[in-house]
Amino acid sequence: QVLLVESGGGLVQPGGSLRLSCAASEDIILINGMGWYRQAPGKQREVVATITIASSTNYADSVKGRFTVSRDNDKNTVTLQMSSLKPEDTAIYYCYARARTRWGVEGDYWGQGTQVTVSS
Repeated sequence: QVLLVESGGGLVQPGGSLRLSCAASEDIILINGMGWYRQAPGKQREVVATITIASSTNYADSVKGRFTVSRDNDKNTVTLQMSSLKPEDTAIYYCYARARTRWGVEGDYWGQGTQVTVSS
């Protein structure tokens, strides 16, 4: 059962931009924190950016000033706008939500991931 679906990954040259989007299924009725994590080959998954229901944001130091996270509470979506991309941003990016389903189950939910590759 896929509750979060990402889109927007791909191949981009260094210095370029990409926009990632994540949409929650209709089975999710309440979302608290949302955000994006990433995992590069051979590395642990790390937080990229998070955003609360009140749209308070936090960013990893490595992406501050380059990435912007935003959310639409009415549509249950979260977006990551990435600019000035570097090769070290190459990773699989995962959407995250702390949410409650229509079955009353509250927990941490993850998307299936979308590949971002920064290379010339």
